Amino acid sequence: MTRSLQAVAYRRPSVLESAAGGQLLGLETSRGATPTGVKDHPQFFAGFLTSPQVASTALLAVADVAAARYYQQQLRASLDPVVTGNGDRLRFESFSGCCGVYARLDVLEPGLDGGAVGHGTTNVDVNNPLREALSRIGSDDPLHLRVGPEELAVTTLDGPVVEKKVPLPDRWLRGFAEAQVTAAGFDLRAELPAADAVRFLRALPRGGARAASAGPRWVVPSGKALRPTTRAVPGAVCLPGPERLVALQRVLRHATALRVYGPAVAGGAAATASAWEVVLPGMRLTLTLSPDASRGFSGEGGVLYALATDEAAEDAELISVLLAWEPRVDVADLASASGLTPERVRAALVRLGTSGRVGYDTAEAAYFHRELPYDAERVERHNPRLRSARALVAAGAVALDGALGTVTAEDGHVHRVRDEAGVLSCSCLWWAKYRGGRGPCKHALAVRMVRRGDVATERDLARVEADAR
Repeated sequence: MTRSLQAVAYRRPSVLESAAGGQLLGLETSRGATPTGVKDHPQFFAGFLTSPQVASTALLAVADVAAARYYQQQLRASLDPVVTGNGDRLRFESFSGCCGVYARLDVLEPGLDGGAVGHGTTNVDVNNPLREALSRIGSDDPLHLRVGPEELAVTTLDGPVVEKKVPLPDRWLRGFAEAQVTAAGFDLRAELPAADAVRFLRALPRGGARAASAGPRWVVPSGKALRPTTRAVPGAVCLPGPERLVALQRVLRHATALRVYGPAVAGGAAATASAWEVVLPGMRLTLTLSPDASRGFSGEGGVLYALATDEAAEDAELISVLLAWEPRVDVADLASASGLTPERVRAALVRLGTSGRVGYDTAEAAYFHRELPYDAERVERHNPRLRSARALVAAGAVALDGALGTVTAEDGHVHRVRDEAGVLSCSCLWWAKYRGGRGPCKHALAVRMVRRGDVATERDLARVEADAR
């Protein structure tokens, strides 16, 4: 597994300290992207939290996910949460070490007071002393929030004084991207009022080997509740690894509702991902779960077709210029401004998601602009199926014959790829095992590339050589 060392540097540790008229939560930022370019330690907000205790516990839940491995649990270095200022809200995101749980806290406009929200994305320091301090915040304590250093600190401190270095696997980056693409296929399936939401979530298993090995569970809306079912039925939502929702326990006493999102399923469907959103005063906390506790988002393959086309790459380049840190990306507006069709805009947004330049908000059914503070462009370069498909195309291993394509693999085996109503199936073992449930196999991907006219060129050969390095 390819990995690099991610270094983040802060001018000082984040702290909770006494201040005039209350307390000050100072969240220190690292190097990040802003509308005026990359900056060291940008400031995104200075004002008040309208629900201090709620915000503190929700931020701790996001930090819990960043530090967790829900499968094959072991100690690991935690990646600090990512914060994005979208002009009217602050978003805090994290991703679990096992690549199976994505968390996001959206502190909305009603949750903030007394200060303008800036634009940009960076890491924010959440250290152990800060976690302990946040857990002690009372409901009536006025809390001033500062995201980024004070102007005085910027001019008087020379160089970073806090530096963290943690492993950053390619699998982790791919999973972060796949979680967004997966969520874009969700719809709202159920909404529970506060009392029913708390009752349901508190009845879930908290963890342990028995819970982790129990397999996927399903729930189906029934009045104001969720009724468990042993299999997928129309309208059901998969609850894979329910113990992975444990981070929501922190905020249950503040919950006003629970919203559940998932894809449409037919009877007997395989396990799917799902999103679980706790509605809080002035904010939302969402956990998105991969289809299985032992199966991270990185292998789902939802982005591969978008990555494989040169057209989507060019469209993404154009769309990226038009993004302006919007909290809600409007596809119709982008289509009008770019001259592209809405379908091409959506494909470009998927492509941008793979490099961390957009996320997806299930509550608003829309992408939002952010720039992950990681070298995420290598996600495309190191995606194993994409790399293999390009090698097959460059080697001239693909032959087309109407709705049928044949691919001669590296070992000499010939695989047949069929087009059935726009869905490519294959005779290989990958397709037999997953039936398209984890994206296309490398053979179908190679056939799609050739059918779109992406024949082997000097650029393709250069890509393959670069991938090999």
